[in-house]
Amino acid sequence: MAEHDIDIAIIGAGPAGMAAAVAAAASGARVALLDEQEACGGQIYRGILSAPPERLRILGPDYAAGRALAERFAASGAQHITGAAVWQVTREHAVHYLREGRVATLQARQVILCTGAMERPFPIPGWTLPGVLTAGAAQILLKSADVVPAEPVVLAGCGPLLYLLGWQYVRAGVPIRAIVDTTDGADYQRALAHLGGALAGWRYLKKGLALMRALKRGGVPFYKGATALSVEGDEAVRALRFTSRGQSHRIATQAVLLHQGVVPNTQFTWALRAAHRWDDRQLCWQPVVDDWGALDLPGIFVAGDGRGIGGAVAAALQGELAGLAAAHNVGRVDAAQRDRQAAPLRAALRAHLGIRPFLDALYRPKPANRVPADDVVVCRCEEVTAGAIRGFVALGCSGPNQAKSFGRCGMGPCQGRQCGLTVTEIIADARGVPPHEVGYYRIRPPIKPVTLGELANEG
Repeated sequence: MAEHDIDIAIIGAGPAGMAAAVAAAASGARVALLDEQEACGGQIYRGILSAPPERLRILGPDYAAGRALAERFAASGAQHITGAAVWQVTREHAVHYLREGRVATLQARQVILCTGAMERPFPIPGWTLPGVLTAGAAQILLKSADVVPAEPVVLAGCGPLLYLLGWQYVRAGVPIRAIVDTTDGADYQRALAHLGGALAGWRYLKKGLALMRALKRGGVPFYKGATALSVEGDEAVRALRFTSRGQSHRIATQAVLLHQGVVPNTQFTWALRAAHRWDDRQLCWQPVVDDWGALDLPGIFVAGDGRGIGGAVAAALQGELAGLAAAHNVGRVDAAQRDRQAAPLRAALRAHLGIRPFLDALYRPKPANRVPADDVVVCRCEEVTAGAIRGFVALGCSGPNQAKSFGRCGMGPCQGRQCGLTVTEIIADARGVPPHEVGYYRIRPPIKPVTLGELANEG
């Protein structure tokens, strides 16, 4: 194996990864992009190059806009390693991955992590029942296989994706029993402080209002300011219970789609022992990066929602910036050219991120939906409840890593992805300290499951 197989390795083929690859490859750098899927697009633009006209119509113009970027990536000359589950990235820029049952390693001079976002946990009573999905998972089924629920659904929670999926379901002819929105008057009051930025991003506001109008024209019932959400059922979902405007409601359904925003997927950056900070605006951990997306580790960048939630367009702009910076670091672009190309990208990025403080304030998840009651399961893999975690704290547990020792919380197949934020906030609440004093799980490779047999079967 050569000292460096390539100049720049990019992990993730969403908007950030594709844009980074296009920018870096245009400089003449040797670029490889690795992704688990068989086609580019990531979660946002999943299946974009093969999407039939009807799917494009249902998913709307924002999804269809991803085709141009995907086509630019396909023509960029960057190597696209598909079906590659990256299970470790080292500080020395070695990228270890599993493909077709064999492990392999790519040695790069620079690495750009474009691992995107994951949905925030929504631990309410009954959320582990069959028939409960996240809105994001339901949208993936729609994008990848045109699969939609056969029965009327209830969408519950908060955030733009809730309305977007509802709008897409209306266009697809899926009956929606109700949208149960946890956003209340206090959220709107808090968001007003950021109205200036929202008005600057008026196009996003216009889109959001258009979605709401379309849902109301479609006859979808809305419940505002919902609290005390719980899913009813024994072996499967039977109903969603909640309170809205002082009245108790029970909506019978066999499918509940939950959503309260997305958060950065930080598994790789934690495993690299990079610096992180708790962002109280977005209520999540974010890696500490500079203006180019560089971590406090030489030659490793983060672009897109993995460094903070900003949306698809902002992710692509961040990807371009990281691609330029990495190309400069390998001697393909001089500093003057890098900075000249970056200037309009930075201006566009500021414009697209201007609305984020408004959205973060408006759709801030409620404490009760982040820090659940004692009887609610938090760690689905090991079936650990919120009450058990509070019991650990009473016995001296000070953080998520100690919680592993007390009760295996976070040690299941998902390696804390589904429970990490919740565990941090439960322990912080029980100790009466801010989340940044509690910390997060100590993430170790493999990030994705790899068997001993696969490790022995190196390609």
